[in-house]
Amino acid sequence: MTDHLPEKNDPAPTVRDRRVSAWWRALAILLALLLFIGGATGLSLFEQFKTQIRHLQGQLAEQPQIRQLAVLLDAEQQPAMLVSIDSVSQLIQLQRLNQVSEGREESLQLWALNGDQAPLSLGLIARRQRTPQLPLDAAALAALGSATELAISVEVKDGVPEGQGPSLPWLFRGHLVDKAL
Repeated sequence: MTDHLPEKNDPAPTVRDRRVSAWWRALAILLALLLFIGGATGLSLFEQFKTQIRHLQGQLAEQPQIRQLAVLLDAEQQPAMLVSIDSVSQLIQLQRLNQVSEGREESLQLWALNGDQAPLSLGLIARRQRTPQLPLDAAALAALGSATELAISVEVKDGVPEGQGPSLPWLFRGHLVDKAL
């Protein structure tokens, strides 16, 4: 038996065949660099996106959250006052829609109405302002939760004393509507 000896025709591996081409090395370095730049860009864009989301959430939190509205009508059933209730910031904003204003010795007072229950005063409306605001306390917020209508009466200059009802008839009156989000 003879040992198997390599034939002389088989080419021996050369050093040149085992080396990687300079082009392949340059391509690998270029692809690694592109991968690094792409990763850094993606991370930067993600951080910018998170910052924008936080900024927009802050702006949204500052916006009024109007949950209830009412358009109060006068005796001729014409719009006289728009009432917006922001329960988050606990404010009522009123916007006059007509030119009716109170006299020197009178004031306008806003009331929450709930069926046959006694009206609850929500406060005096500032004189001669186009869009006055009234702060809400806990009792007023609770009353607005069950109120079905809002109304405005004309009262003496400093309003109705505590525990006393409004002067009737109502100057303006309208249904309270829960706003769908």
